[in-house]
Amino acid sequence: MKKVAWIAGLVLVVILSAIIYYRYYYVFGEGVKSGQLNYLVRKGNIFKTNEGKLIQNGLRSGAPGSVQSYEFKFSVSDARIADILMKNSGKDFDLHYKEYHHTLPWRGFTEFIVDSIYAMRASPAGPNLPSR
Repeated sequence: MKKVAWIAGLVLVVILSAIIYYRYYYVFGEGVKSGQLNYLVRKGNIFKTNEGKLIQNGLRSGAPGSVQSYEFKFSVSDARIADILMKNSGKDFDLHYKEYHHTLPWRGFTEFIVDSIYAMRASPAGPNLPSR
């Protein structure tokens, strides 16, 4: 009887481990998003994470009669990449990301984790400062 309980417990641990891996660590998708970096902030009560938003080119209609832009909200777990993004807010970026099924508190608030920068360039509109 002890052997059956031991095997059942082991099977339960394996199944729970597989479920946790699939929900929190399995990379569901990955790709590249391009657009203008709107902001990147470091926030959190216990776990400080880097959260950002990329405004993509083009417009879409969320409801009849309204127009809104594409927004890509993401988290950054690498401090070096976050530092580059913070110092270059307002520029255009091509960001590579990985998508997970669920978030983890120490990884970020979103399922999208930016892991590298493919390209960075000045915004075509340039700065919106008055000329002197």
